[in-house]
Amino acid sequence: MRKTVLLLALALIAFLPSSGFAADDSAAPAPKTAASGKFTAAQRAEIENIIKEFLVNEHPEVLGMGLQVLQKRDQEQSEAQTQKKVAVEKDRLFYDPLSPVAGNKKSGVVVVEFYDYQCGYCKASEDAVERVLKEGKDVRFVFKNYPILGPVSLEAAKAAMAAVKQDKFLVFHEALMNKKEHLTSDMIYQVAKDAGLDVDKLKKDMAEKSVTDAVDDSMKLGQDIGVRGTPFFVINEAAYPGVLQYDQLAKAIDDARAKVK
Repeated sequence: MRKTVLLLALALIAFLPSSGFAADDSAAPAPKTAASGKFTAAQRAEIENIIKEFLVNEHPEVLGMGLQVLQKRDQEQSEAQTQKKVAVEKDRLFYDPLSPVAGNKKSGVVVVEFYDYQCGYCKASEDAVERVLKEGKDVRFVFKNYPILGPVSLEAAKAAMAAVKQDKFLVFHEALMNKKEHLTSDMIYQVAKDAGLDVDKLKKDMAEKSVTDAVDDSMKLGQDIGVRGTPFFVINEAAYPGVLQYDQLAKAIDDARAKVK
């Protein structure tokens, strides 16, 4: 907020005349300054009082408006940077051999999702993801663990990657995503058992370097391209942060397919 006030103050200063701030001073000669175009201490104090009166007492809503503008500008700049980074990192995004893949592995339309197994927004997108896969929309779906919500999220991510070794990643992934309760360690392994996994083997495999490397690499990739939260989708180099309902996801896939053709 302090930065916002400063920026707004500077903007107001730019529109103020360089001398003669009050009507009764208009005939007085401009005070000499140390350098042309700079304000004296008295002038600066008067400007600060004008700004304070305007922003705090007369129009405090301007601060909110300014903050919204700055936030929007920051978001747009961040999204533009992310879009550029996505294009640079497409090999790591689309073709990392450590990342689980579903759908048509030869499809020209690739959907990548960064997710956390404790993320409510990820769970809100899960129906759309499962529907796309079940309807066979001719997509290559790449799964990227992004456990940013604490130790249990990290444990679940490692368990999911270890499930790959038992060829049960997708069924385990979907079961975890469809758990609406807050996850615990015990719940992770109960879900694994219910999904038909050998839990003892799963726990052993979770410690393997290939599993920890897969989770670490996915986290590093997300950080490198600027993923700030989950879910985060990349569809043929176009980035889609946040929840996607089925219609939104299907349209994004159709748009990507049209560009491939």
